[in-house]
Amino acid sequence: MRSLLAFRKVRPPFLLLRCLIYNKPFCSQSRFPPLESDNPSPLANGSAPDDNLLSSLVANLSTTKSEHQDEARVIDALLDRRNDPESALRFYNWARPSTWRGGSFEASDSSAFWLLVHILVSSPESHGRARDLLQRHVSSSSPTATPRVLVSSLVESAKSFGFEVKSLPFSYLLNAYSKERRTDCAVECIELMIELGLAPYVRYMNSTLSALVRRNSISEAKELYGKMVATGLVAGDKATAHLLMRASLREEKPEEALEVFKEAIERGAEPDGLLYSLAIQACCKTLNLGLAFGLLREMKEKKFCVSQETYTSVIVALVKQDKVEEAFRLKDEMVSDGIRMNVIAATSLIKGHCKNGDLGGALDMFREMEKEGPSPNRVTFSVLIEWFSKNGDMEKVLEFYKKMEALGITPSGFQVHSVLQVCLKGKRPEQGLRLFEEYFETGVSNIFICNSMLSWLCKQGKIEEAKDLLRKMESRGLGPNVVSYNNVMLALCRKKKIDLALTVFSEMLEKDIKPNDYTYSTLIDGCFKNRDFHNAWEVIGQMNSSNIEVNEVVYHTVINGLCKSGQTCKARDMLEDLMREKRVCIGCMSYNTIIDGFIKESNMDSAVAAYREMCSNGISPNVVTYTCMMDGLCKNSRMDQALEMRKEMKSKGLKLDVPAYGTLIDGFCKKGNMKSASALFSELFKEGLNPNEAVYNSLISGFRNLGNMEAALDLYKKMLRDGLRCDLRTYTTLVDGLLKEGNLIMAFSLYTEMQGLGIVADEIMCSVIVNGLSKIVQFVEVVKMFEEMKKNDVTPNVFIYNAVIAGHFKEGNLDEAFRVHDEMLDKGLVPDAVTFDILVRGKYGESQPVGVESL
Repeated sequence: MRSLLAFRKVRPPFLLLRCLIYNKPFCSQSRFPPLESDNPSPLANGSAPDDNLLSSLVANLSTTKSEHQDEARVIDALLDRRNDPESALRFYNWARPSTWRGGSFEASDSSAFWLLVHILVSSPESHGRARDLLQRHVSSSSPTATPRVLVSSLVESAKSFGFEVKSLPFSYLLNAYSKERRTDCAVECIELMIELGLAPYVRYMNSTLSALVRRNSISEAKELYGKMVATGLVAGDKATAHLLMRASLREEKPEEALEVFKEAIERGAEPDGLLYSLAIQACCKTLNLGLAFGLLREMKEKKFCVSQETYTSVIVALVKQDKVEEAFRLKDEMVSDGIRMNVIAATSLIKGHCKNGDLGGALDMFREMEKEGPSPNRVTFSVLIEWFSKNGDMEKVLEFYKKMEALGITPSGFQVHSVLQVCLKGKRPEQGLRLFEEYFETGVSNIFICNSMLSWLCKQGKIEEAKDLLRKMESRGLGPNVVSYNNVMLALCRKKKIDLALTVFSEMLEKDIKPNDYTYSTLIDGCFKNRDFHNAWEVIGQMNSSNIEVNEVVYHTVINGLCKSGQTCKARDMLEDLMREKRVCIGCMSYNTIIDGFIKESNMDSAVAAYREMCSNGISPNVVTYTCMMDGLCKNSRMDQALEMRKEMKSKGLKLDVPAYGTLIDGFCKKGNMKSASALFSELFKEGLNPNEAVYNSLISGFRNLGNMEAALDLYKKMLRDGLRCDLRTYTTLVDGLLKEGNLIMAFSLYTEMQGLGIVADEIMCSVIVNGLSKIVQFVEVVKMFEEMKKNDVTPNVFIYNAVIAGHFKEGNLDEAFRVHDEMLDKGLVPDAVTFDILVRGKYGESQPVGVESL
């Protein structure tokens, strides 16, 4: 593009015309009436010219029809008056309506107009006239010339008539565009001035930047300002800094706002109150509270008025950083300065109380707002409802909700949801249902609230009510969506109503609602758990044909279902297909499931093979993998391989967790190697881990099996000291060992302790006690245990029935013995060889209680 400063070397046409018409050089005297200071012409004071002069001028101008001749004469007169701008303007205003027959002197290509502009800006007294002239030109020109044409005209006229190209007329042109709200033209004008190396007046530049910010062209405003700064033309003033900082804060770019503030200070600008306030707001958004407080103190030292907005910004930031006490101190300082607290600050302080767990303080603050102001708004109630809901204070939540209604504040979806959850999870589900019906009827409920209610209904097993709500939602235009249907299908799957879940799934497809990963995972998992393999594969086939992007979780659900249903080999084949076709990225989780499936199917060799395949495919085993492998190897008495796994695990930088240690300890205990088990137990503590109940139970069982009840009881006491609660297995193992030792008192002491903890004896515990009592011929106590089991809805096993029948035989109560035998048959229990010996031969030999050997 040709630069605006590259001008032609020939004379302009209107000057050549002047030479031809008058046959005089450019510097010759004008034929228009001269200016005489002693005897000013009537034109000088704005009056009409006399008749002779007017006749002469009209006759003179009428001698030619050339438009160029008309303008040349006006230009000649203007040049004669270049040192008297006011006279030039009066002449121009007189000549414009009567002498310019070809058009307007104010046309964009009128040299007379641009000459007048330069004459007017040459004197400070007529600057305002120049500004108004350009304003009128921009507002009245039709069609409007582009900024490039007008700027070019200004430049060419300046060069042609010997004026210096200065910034002022271009800045007035910029101002005209700004006042006319022609922002794009103003931007182009600034860019042209930058090209010419002219600095726009800062005030007019700010107007343009402000207009850009108002229409959200913030990036364009910053880019334009950056161009001016880069060329060194203008750096702006405090108003520019205000503007740019506000723009950056609106864009959520507080760091940029602080950078503008820093640059303004470096340029030597003396910050005013607004600049400080904006900088403090930016500091608060970046949570740079140290700088925020420093600037706040500077403001007060310089006697600037700190606004309510500034105080509020710092208070909100302090609460966000959990500095609630400092926030309250600043609030007190604000109030002491005579500035009332607004609702934003008050709500933030209430939230600060809540975050600190001081709900009482939050309540006091709320009551203060009710009494003295400011009035709480929807956000205030949201904070209170949220935190009192978390605290389970249903009464307060409902109280806040009623106050919202009384104040005419429409609750948000979040607030409605919170109130509903409090009612439904508390002891007032009926009230929650009534509120939901009210919200639903009044149109307050949205899809989110309806889905929440659907979820609750489904979890409560209220399937019909959930399906009814689905229909109501559809009739009201509130969906339902895929989440709605997923809730219902999940509830049906949990109730093992797979056929109904599949019916709902079909309805969803008929309504063109696209299933997602969760839909398929729910149905597939439900089918496998219900051992409905046919429908499981039907759903899988539908999923594959739907072209949906299925993630690893869905395929893992399929693999997990196959493994849980005893089809681990089929799961492994599917995994191999997925790996080969690269349909999904298979991770460690799926392999862990397959390994666990093989172990549960007692196929340890296949588990080891799956583990090796996993490693060869570049999938790194995790702690769960190694724990699962070590558990399987220990259960299969392959302790050496389990220890190799442990060694490999450590070599990869993986640390054993408590379950991993527990697996190895249990393996050694079952082999009777209590030395190695105890060593691992000590190592567990050295690693900074705390054993769980399972680890203690393994060790207690191991020592019981070796008849070392002293060590077993020491572990029991340590378990209590460590704050762990003994479970049924712990007590059963200890009681069994003590009874075998004949320590009846200690055994029943532990049994009584167990009952005091609310732990109900199961079949195995009762068998252990009956076995111990039978050996010391405590038949009365055996009968008591027998009756206690039935009272606790624990069905006695064949071993216990045999003990009771044998006792009655020994006591001579044959009728009772046969009655108990008939009762056993009624319970569906099958008598064994011991029962036959007792009833037929009158013998009662020793036998091991069922399940005790597994402890």
